[in-house]
Amino acid sequence: MSKPLPDTLRAAGRLTHAGKIVLLSFTGGLAGMVIALFFVWTSDLARGAALGVTVLLAGSWIGCAWAVRARVVRPLQTLSNLLLALREEDFSIRAHILNRNDPLGEVLHEINALSDTLRDQRLGALEASALLRAVMEEISVAVFAFDQEQRLKLANRAGEQLLGNAVERMLERTAAELGLAQCLEGSPVRTLQGAFAGGLGRWALRRSTFRQHGQTHQLVVLADLSQALREEERQAWQRLLRVLGHELNNSLAPIRSISGSLGQLMAREPLPADWRLDLKQGLAIISTRAEALSRFMGDYSRLARLPQPKLQPVELGPLLNRVLGLEHRLKVALTAGPEALVSGDPDQLEQLLINLVRNAVDASSETKGGVCCTWRKAGAQVEVRVEDEGPGLSNTANLFVPFFTTKPSGSGIGLALSRQIAEAHGGSLTLENRSGHAGCVARLLLPLAAKPARIGP
Repeated sequence: MSKPLPDTLRAAGRLTHAGKIVLLSFTGGLAGMVIALFFVWTSDLARGAALGVTVLLAGSWIGCAWAVRARVVRPLQTLSNLLLALREEDFSIRAHILNRNDPLGEVLHEINALSDTLRDQRLGALEASALLRAVMEEISVAVFAFDQEQRLKLANRAGEQLLGNAVERMLERTAAELGLAQCLEGSPVRTLQGAFAGGLGRWALRRSTFRQHGQTHQLVVLADLSQALREEERQAWQRLLRVLGHELNNSLAPIRSISGSLGQLMAREPLPADWRLDLKQGLAIISTRAEALSRFMGDYSRLARLPQPKLQPVELGPLLNRVLGLEHRLKVALTAGPEALVSGDPDQLEQLLINLVRNAVDASSETKGGVCCTWRKAGAQVEVRVEDEGPGLSNTANLFVPFFTTKPSGSGIGLALSRQIAEAHGGSLTLENRSGHAGCVARLLLPLAAKPARIGP
């Protein structure tokens, strides 16, 4: 066992830093003081004179010790006051530097520089916070922040309007009490149908997490989709009505004109000699236009009533070989890619690929060019490319608009139906001009099917 420390050492351990400085100063001058007093009291000086010299030496010894203490402690007190000011975010207090070349001057200079840096950062943070608050108040989406106990900690003006209540009354209330519990559950990015005090409609939900004071918070953003959807719906109806009106007028106008002419013909007395021929030709035109109108309505019904795909694993290579074998106008070159098993409906995928190949052959027929097809894997998807050497695309804005076509006998639903099939399979379809070459390329992305688990060794 260790021996207990002497009382003097324990007492020294309890001394303050200033006390230790004084103690060290007394200890440093102790030897000189003892020697000086020895010579004073062993010399021929009178007792009174020796006593006076002793008092003088003792006073000098004590004064030097306190001077050393002040020289060490006062700069430390100054540093403490400066650091306290920084902690209290008071950056107006500055240290006065007498000599930049000594260590104390360097320390004071660095503290002044630190104060300037913290002041600039504080001003920047205040400005950024003010800007964030202004943006939060002005944006039209509702923003809410909840803590770990799902209690509301923040809401902007749009959030107040959505819930029909002031922020002061909603803070510290739970998401369940505010009717927002469903926003903290499920997928963090989704569309939900909900009724709030501020309105009923469809909302785009985005939820994320952030940390504040070491605790996890959830940020919920709700954007009203109703107005945007209504505008998109209105524009879609306008486009559809323009197309329907155009197609209906193309068929009904000649039917109305010819039927009127035939009515006038049959009302004439006597009938012309060639009235049977005129009647036959007019009825043939009416029949042709009625048949075209019937085809148009059938195409529209097929586009609007595309069934959900019946997904199953489909081998891409044999599917493309079968599709290319149906095209007899032009030999389509096929560059085989890696073995790929896609998840899809064989019938719908075949119809999609037939449309792409047929469009490519139609385009290449105008320039006597060729058509090639290939595929490659891209992550969890496979990309099918159909390239032609036709004249290219002059207008890419309306490619996938239903019933828009540049072909004299085209229906305008091929590409629209193809994209609809691709998206129903979780893929995508794009059509663009080839870079550096004549013609265009169709890119079809489809998800790969999951490989079946192997059983046995």
